[in-house]
Amino acid sequence: MIVATDRGAVRGERAADGVAVFRGIPYAAPPEGALRFRAPEPPARWGGVRDALRFSASAPQPPYPGGHLPRKWAPGDSADFLTVNVWTPEVSGAAASGLPVMVWIHGGAYRRGGASMGLYDGTRLAREGVVVVTCNYRLGFEGFGWLADAPANRGLLDQLAALRWVRENIAGFGGDPGDVTVFGESAGAGCLAALLVAPAARGLFRRAILQSLPDFYPGEDQARRIAELITAELGGVPATAEALAAVPAEEIHRVDDAPVAAMSRDPDAWETPTIAPYGPVRDGSLFDALPWRALRTGAARDVETVFGFNRDEYTLFADDAALGADPARTARYARLPEDAPAAYRAGEPGLTDAGLNVRIMSDLIFRAPTLWCAEAHATAGGRTHLYELTWGRGPLGACHALDVPLVFGTPDDPFARLLLGGSPPPDFEPLSARLRAAWTSFAATGDPGWPPYRPEDRLTRVWDTEPPVTPDPEAVSRLLWERHPRR
Repeated sequence: MIVATDRGAVRGERAADGVAVFRGIPYAAPPEGALRFRAPEPPARWGGVRDALRFSASAPQPPYPGGHLPRKWAPGDSADFLTVNVWTPEVSGAAASGLPVMVWIHGGAYRRGGASMGLYDGTRLAREGVVVVTCNYRLGFEGFGWLADAPANRGLLDQLAALRWVRENIAGFGGDPGDVTVFGESAGAGCLAALLVAPAARGLFRRAILQSLPDFYPGEDQARRIAELITAELGGVPATAEALAAVPAEEIHRVDDAPVAAMSRDPDAWETPTIAPYGPVRDGSLFDALPWRALRTGAARDVETVFGFNRDEYTLFADDAALGADPARTARYARLPEDAPAAYRAGEPGLTDAGLNVRIMSDLIFRAPTLWCAEAHATAGGRTHLYELTWGRGPLGACHALDVPLVFGTPDDPFARLLLGGSPPPDFEPLSARLRAAWTSFAATGDPGWPPYRPEDRLTRVWDTEPPVTPDPEAVSRLLWERHPRR
């Protein structure tokens, strides 16, 4: 199949069961040389037909810790990684037309991952009657590090460029550019929350699904301190694009855990502690307020939304030291009131210290900011739906990122197997089918199949083997975190 884009024609191939796939289509020029720390620029045009049969390289990034997952990038890989991939249904051997579009922003703590991961294969979602787009964007310091002489949030600027590519080109792949749903998980949801409230993103998407959005939106002061800690580890070079131009990406990745260690040692000295060194910066240009505070003012009232989180988010990150910590100390780290551990235990009798630490840290990093956004959007009059994933059969329970293979229907990916503890259990596929149907229904109609979330009843879809709709299932956490200073 050949499709014309605004930069040239591309040739895709037929995947399984009537889905065509196009891989590695450039939406921006390679960010190398003078473009490494600049806003994205359009790619060069090409003559003839460009094969879109293979994924591009991924953005520069460090290897995954522990060596359990294959490396996504290595020094010497191509810099031509600002690309999109498209899965589209075929009808009688030709592209369909006017279909809902779903654009995926991948997670990875703003420093790892890529659209080529098998976890994000769009084939099964596309079979539901939507056009699926995945994109790469700059990660780590190149994407989110503060620099005195370069625009902030270069990773977000990349995503905006990808969304503009969708607006200009997706009709040729069978999609409706006026019916775009952006969905993302973890750092992808964190990026999407910033885009929700960014004036530059208005009109680029109609709906949004935010899965496990993390709270790390540093102001410029904290972003500058983080950058200076990293450049100090590099020998004291200035935090400027000019000075860092000669520093290889792998050298920056080698030292970019330094800010996390510093925040862990003295969390009170920072605006907010984090488990990642980067996040979207409140720079006053792209966006300037914490997303949930901006949503309260109606910043995205016209965007229909789904927000959600997993019950046991933090089990993916917890080590023995974290699980053995005194819950009172964990509550102080999270800046909760002294009565927080007792309130958690009153709501869930029999909770162990390890379980309580998981609850507090899950709320701190993911669950509370996701709920704050849902509450804010609903209170401002925006159409909002909320879910909680409690299904979890592996050793990590309903851990962070478990929703991703369920949504894409990709249980055989290595990362999915890590989350599941091996092969998927028998009830994986029925639940996965329900989530795919809900996500694609929302993309098509704005209705995921359960009632909207409203402050007066807080109806929430609880995803488990038999998913009920429950009023305010996390009332204990919600009430505790309403008193948090970040809210």
